[in-house]
This record gives sequence, C-alpha cells and structure tokens, in this order.
Amino acid sequence: MGQDSTSGANATAATSARRASPFARWGGGKRDTAEQDEHSRLLRNYEEMGLGWFWATDAEGRITYISEQISTMLGGAPDALIGRDLLSLFQSVNSEVEKRRTLPFHLIRHARFENAQAHAEVDGEERCFALSGQPQTDAKGGFAGYLGHGIDVTEERLSAAQNSRAAAYDTLTGLPNRRKVTDLLDDTIKAFRGKKRPCAVLLINLDRFKQINDTMGHPVGDALLKQVAERLAKIIGDAEKVGRLGGDEFQVVLQDSHDRGALGDLATQIIESLSHPYSINGTRCIIGASIGIAVNPYDGITSEELLRNADLALHAAKGSGRGRFRFFATELLKAAEDRRVLEHDLRDALTKGEMAVHYQPVVNAATNEVSGFEALLRWNHPKRGRISPAIFIPIAEDANLIPALGEWTLRQACMDAAQWPGELRVAVNVSPIQFASEKLPKTVMSALANSGLPAERLELEITESVFLGDTSETDARFAALKRLGVRLALDDFGTGYSSLGYLKTAPFDKIKIDQSFVRGTTEEGARNQAIIAAIVALAGAMGMETTAEGIESFDQLETMKALKVSHIQGFLYSRAVSNEDLAGYVEDGRWVIKPNGPAKQRHSRHATFRRVGVIHDNHYYSAVLRNFSASGALIDGLVDVPQGTQFVVDLGDGQLVVATVRRALNSQQGVEFEQHLVDDGDGGLCTRHRVSPAILAAAGLTSDPSNPNSTLVAKTEEGGLTLPAFHTITEWKAAIEGAKAAA
Repeated sequence: MGQDSTSGANATAATSARRASPFARWGGGKRDTAEQDEHSRLLRNYEEMGLGWFWATDAEGRITYISEQISTMLGGAPDALIGRDLLSLFQSVNSEVEKRRTLPFHLIRHARFENAQAHAEVDGEERCFALSGQPQTDAKGGFAGYLGHGIDVTEERLSAAQNSRAAAYDTLTGLPNRRKVTDLLDDTIKAFRGKKRPCAVLLINLDRFKQINDTMGHPVGDALLKQVAERLAKIIGDAEKVGRLGGDEFQVVLQDSHDRGALGDLATQIIESLSHPYSINGTRCIIGASIGIAVNPYDGITSEELLRNADLALHAAKGSGRGRFRFFATELLKAAEDRRVLEHDLRDALTKGEMAVHYQPVVNAATNEVSGFEALLRWNHPKRGRISPAIFIPIAEDANLIPALGEWTLRQACMDAAQWPGELRVAVNVSPIQFASEKLPKTVMSALANSGLPAERLELEITESVFLGDTSETDARFAALKRLGVRLALDDFGTGYSSLGYLKTAPFDKIKIDQSFVRGTTEEGARNQAIIAAIVALAGAMGMETTAEGIESFDQLETMKALKVSHIQGFLYSRAVSNEDLAGYVEDGRWVIKPNGPAKQRHSRHATFRRVGVIHDNHYYSAVLRNFSASGALIDGLVDVPQGTQFVVDLGDGQLVVATVRRALNSQQGVEFEQHLVDDGDGGLCTRHRVSPAILAAAGLTSDPSNPNSTLVAKTEEGGLTLPAFHTITEWKAAIEGAKAAA
C-alpha cells in the first residue's frame, strides 16, 4: 500500500511537472525568478489571446506540454493529451510530396523547422495549422525533444486557395480560365509527345451572342454564358477540359483524340445543344455556335501552333455561314490572307458594278410551272471570276456591308421583276441585320415605288433568328411590312431554332423547308418525312404555302409531292439564271420546266479541280481530282488502269485513302473508297484518320521544310517517283490502319 501510494504521488508530481510550461524553465536566482515570472505572464497572455499555442515533446515524440487552447479544439483536456504521440493529433498524409512539407518529415530529422503543415478535423471541418519547432538537447548533448509553437492558418489557407482558384477559374462560369486550360493543353502535348499520342483542341464561339448582350443587357448575357458552360460541361463529361477564354469564346481539350469522324460528331452535338433555346428570367433567348478544330501533331506541334490553327478553322467556320464546325487545313493559312484582300475588294464591288442578281425558279409541285423566283446575289470579281456567296457574305457581315448589299439587292430585284410579264413573284432575302433596322419598311416602300412593282409580287424571306429576343419591335416590324402589302416567307424552317409560338402572331404566307431535311427523306430509317409532313400540315392549317429547298433527284421530288409540299426549288428544275436569260424563258409570262436529274439521291458530289497524289505499289504519281463524294471520286491523269486495281489516293495533310478502280476510260478512273470520307464541317469531306508526318516522311513524301505541318505531297517526276518505305498496297493499308488504331 505504501509503495503504491508513493508511486501514485510520484506520477502526480510528474504530470504537474509536465504541465508546467517548459518555456518558463530558467536558472535560479531572484532576478532570474522575476524574469521567469514576467516571461510566463507574457506567454500565458499570448495563449489566452488566441494568437497561437505552445507544445513540447520528449525524445520519443510524446507530448509533455500543450496549450489549453489547442487541446480543447482537438477534443481533449490538456492533461488527457499528455503522453500521447504529437502526430496522433493530426491527420496522416499519403502523398510523398506532402510528407516532405508536413510535420512527420520534420520531426524525424530532429532539426529546427518552421511552418510545417498539419491538418486536423474539428467539428466536422478541416483545420490547418503551421507548426514550428526547436530541438532540445540533454546534458550529454543528445536529442531530448522539441519545444514548439503553432498557429491556426485555416483562414489564410482558405483565402489563398480562393485566390489560387480565382487565378485559374472563370469567376462567372466556374470553368477553367484561359491560363488554366492553356496550361492543360501545354502539359498534355508535352506528356504525349514521347508516347506519340494525339490530342485535339476545339475553339467555340457563340453566334449572335453580341446581339443578346446589346439588346437584352449584360445580366441576361451573363446568365446565358452560365447556361452555355453547363451544357458544354455536360456534353464533354469533364468540366476541367472545358475552359472559358473570355467573352463568348470557349475551349475544349480532348486527350487521345484524332478521329475526325468522332470529332465532327461531337462538334455537331455541341452546336445542336448550344442552339436550343434558353430561358432566362422568363425570356426566351436563341443563339448558335461555330467551332474550329485542330489536332496535335498533325495541325501543330506546340500549343501556340495548335491554338492559332484552331482559331483559323473557327474563322473559316464562321465565314462559311456560322452554326457549323471546321477542321484546320493548311490552305486556311493562305485563305486568311485571301479573306483580307477580298474584304478590301468587296468594299468597292458595288460602285464598280461587279455585283449582279440571279434568279432561281420556284416551281409549283403539281404543275411544274414557275410561280416566282428567289433573288440571289452574285459577285463577279474582275480577277478571280465568280466568288461564291458562301465566301463573300460572311466577309460582308464582318465588314458591316450587309445593309448596303441587302438594300441594293432588294432594289435591283424589284426593278428586274417589274419588267417580267405576267404575275411572277420575286423573293428577296432579308438578313437579321436589315430586319432589325427601323428603316426597313421605308426602304421596301421606296424600292416598290421606284420600280413600279406591285407589293403583292414581292416576297421577303426572313429567317427564324429575327425572333431572337421575342421583342415588341419584332411584332411592330412585321405589322409595318404587312401594311405595305408584301408577302412574308419563313426561311430555313427547322434548322434548330424553331418554335411554334411565334407562328401564332407572325403573319407569314409561306414556310420554306430547309434542304437538310430534304436530303434525309430518302434514307432508310430517317424521320425527316414525318417532320416534313408535320410542317406541311401546320402550314395548311394556318393558310400558308410550303417550299422544299434543295431538290436534286426524282426520288426526292416524288417524296415531296407525296407529302403535299406545294412548291419546289432546286437543281432538279433549274439553277439560278441571269435576268437576261430569264427574260427568254418567260416571254409569255409562263415557264413550265421539265425536271431533269438523277433518279435517286446519292452522296453529295463535290465538284473540284485540284492536284492529288496517287500511290501504286512503290510509285507516286500526280493526278487531278475532278469530283468526289464520301464513297468515291473521279480521278484524271492515269492511263490504262485496269478495273479492280487498288491504289492509295493522297488528299494532302496526311489524308490517305485506299481506292479501287470501278470504271476506267482513257485517262479517267471512277474509284470507290475503301473507307468512306466524313464531313469536314464546311460542306466538304475529309478522311476520318490521318497518317502521321513521321510515317509519310519515312515513305519518301516531302513537305515544305519551313512548315512541318504543310501538306505532305511528293514532288513527282515523269513516270512517277519511287518511294523507299512501302512497296505494296498491303503495306500502305497497314500504315493507314495504324493511324486508325492510334485513335
């Protein structure tokens, strides 16, 4: 009993000794004692004010002293923590990098340390501490433990984390900002370079967003951007791969992706999703999107090259009419300069008399008789010849030339139509920019008065985008135009911005069915017929006519007739003709056209005339591609090639496709592609996969040394150029399949 009592007394004394502040252990003497008391008082005051706390351990890391403030926070009385391992109070770390910065790493070294990281859970929340320690020695100079100090840095770390996030993330949408998403692209390219893995970047620009911002205010624009960000993150599946670059521009980085068929499908999905209407504070908003795509290493070795080329592709997509995607191609580098020159020339085209209006017939489906014409603007460049509207109209939009060109077209069409015999109507497109102008009704009235054309013979074609904000100004504009007596047609109906709501009030006389629906009507399993039937029924119930655009084959025509479409427009009847030619067709006021064209819809064929390479065995020949579709092409330049021969067609930019000769006549061969081409987003076609520049270079195909990403085409000599790497079609197929497998 006595021994036990003495032992218990010793333990109590030891505990009391441990609880005494180790920072107050000074030498003897009255002066020392007074000084010690003053220091103890100051340290206690420091603890009580909550400015920090103290701790001490023995040589084994067991706690010999700890401030009441921190012990209470960690869930225990000070005495209860005495003797516990200091590390047991804090959360363990797993990362080797973290261990080098945190408490365990420093304690094991028995060296002085400052601001070591330590974390603990307090009331369900993580708290962060910074600990500093000074090693102590015993009389023999051996390590005797630590005396230390700690502070709660949770708020500082939280603030730093918030600042760090603010520096890396867009404050409006929560997406990675320009710097972070560019860093992701940089890191991806560097990591993938040695492994020869591809990655793709998509640049996305919102169409008509500026109009929303300008007409409905920045708060609505901001809310719209948030919804755009949510849709993008949902489609991509990982918000960290989607970044907002600023304004209405976004960027997506996709790893291990170079299948252009899959990339095109993804771009189409993004465009369709972002084009669906938005509801913001009860207001309906409609925008669109254009996308430029570039793939490493084919379209750029560095992130700077890749982003520049994706930006060129984006501008090409917007220049092709918006609401579409475009892959980068080397010709876009030259196209950018061409576009600058064309803009300069276009500014003077009207005054120099280079613009003209041609007219495409609109035909009654039941009688084949022309009921009117659509006015289409044409530009005859003095040096370049005919410039496609698909090229110059987007340039005109960017250069703010649409109002002038649109008004000139309207006035010229009215002047021409006034001279036509009979009651033939003329339809003129009105752009959203023109429609938004309060001067439009006066301009139309002036064009009618100056030409003498009766108002009922003028039809204005207006796209659904004019309903962007559903504003009262839109209704007022329609009312003013109808008071003039002109007809109104809803153009490109069904292209993704449709709403039946505005048809209740908008006074349209006709609905034009977009040709994208027409093309799919003859494909097995397509729902386009049901959609067109619904449009026709809707138009009939509301007393409107219908016109199907883009009819090019007899099976399309018969389908439209079966669906009760009232009018037809397309190449099966006629292309647009000049006013002079038109006068010869309608001398008596009537023009009945007999349709002429292919029996069945086929893959859209792209007329072209450009050099390509043809590889047979280990020889490379130069040839001309005259036209091509997704499934085949007409090639000119090879002589006496037997049917059934297989060779490789080099379309440039690493695009190789195996082709089989199905028809041969003299120097021309009709070939069928082994793998169908895919949509390039610009109405053209491209291969799904590309062969890497390294493989092409090894095969003997050369490129512009100043531009390693240029079109890789061999310089041929008479009789063809021998290629050292591949000798059979089988080897070429293996190279192409290798590109496919790499995806």
